[in-house]
Amino acid sequence: MQQNKGAVAVVGAGSWGTALAMVLADNEYEVRLWSHNEDQVAEINQFHTNKKYLPEIILPELIVGYASLSDALAEVNTVILAVPTKAIREVMGKIRNVQYSPLTIAHVSKGIEPDSLMRITEMIKEEMPSELLKAVVVLSGPSHAEEVSLRHPTTVTVSSEDMGAAEEIQDLFINHNFRVYTNPDVIGVEIGGALKNIIALAAGITDGLGYGDNAKAALITRGLAEIARLGTKMGANPLTFSGLTGIGDLIVTCTSVHSRNWRAGNLLGKGNTLEEVLENMGMVVEGVRTTKAAYQLALKYDVNMPITMALYDVLFKGKNAKDAVDVLMARGRTHEMEDLVNIHDEKNIFE
Repeated sequence: MQQNKGAVAVVGAGSWGTALAMVLADNEYEVRLWSHNEDQVAEINQFHTNKKYLPEIILPELIVGYASLSDALAEVNTVILAVPTKAIREVMGKIRNVQYSPLTIAHVSKGIEPDSLMRITEMIKEEMPSELLKAVVVLSGPSHAEEVSLRHPTTVTVSSEDMGAAEEIQDLFINHNFRVYTNPDVIGVEIGGALKNIIALAAGITDGLGYGDNAKAALITRGLAEIARLGTKMGANPLTFSGLTGIGDLIVTCTSVHSRNWRAGNLLGKGNTLEEVLENMGMVVEGVRTTKAAYQLALKYDVNMPITMALYDVLFKGKNAKDAVDVLMARGRTHEMEDLVNIHDEKNIFE
């Protein structure tokens, strides 16, 4: 067994949590990888594999599976929270019930909670007593778990209201395969990471319809404008959306077969119902839930988001995907630069 630097808990043993556990193990940390599935934990510990999520990958021996959350968190100061958005509150409740010392929680999920319209950092703060929460950090960026597990070059961003905590997470993960930048714009980082899943669903639909690269390039570009419009209205720095958690994450999620959201959209474009798509995927498709939240945010902040609105109609109102795309193409004429000027004026970055 190689020498390690101490213990870090990764809560959530899906593809992304497992891939990040591998990065931590490569950096010589003892990784306690928690799962609610005891069979999965047994597989991790006996065979050093997690075949459901990362087939063909052998896990480092420094990764140990835990079925007991209290054991996984014992004498740990840092938790990597890698569960779907819809499970955040439930899992935070479990952590709250077994943890007795302050934690730095770095979440790696990308979504917004419908109805409450909270970002994940806000959900964590609401669920965790302040005396048990040292800091909340978000890690986001263009990163497929499949490629990270193969140690392909990857760059991500960490952000927090406590930049000292962000730098600690940066130091925890950074190595010659996995480069980590810092950014103080928590709102922008979380909004970019969440809303790109919506545009990836839409990009998958255009591919499923056979509309080609021209349509997808337009969709990605106009999708970024939508994300930036909403994000700046919510208080984000518009420059964040030109970085890794904006255009970077948008490109990788809209153009890769590794993307669950793209794959789900592709199936929708080929005529499958949403129920059939979700059953076929077998894993969480964050963009579906986030579309509902983004639709609600657009109404709340009075922001023009035509792609989001069209996708909402497809997902939740049964509108035909082709008809939704045709409606987008038939919208009244406008000036492209108006969006850019309005976004920049929102934050007065030219002053």
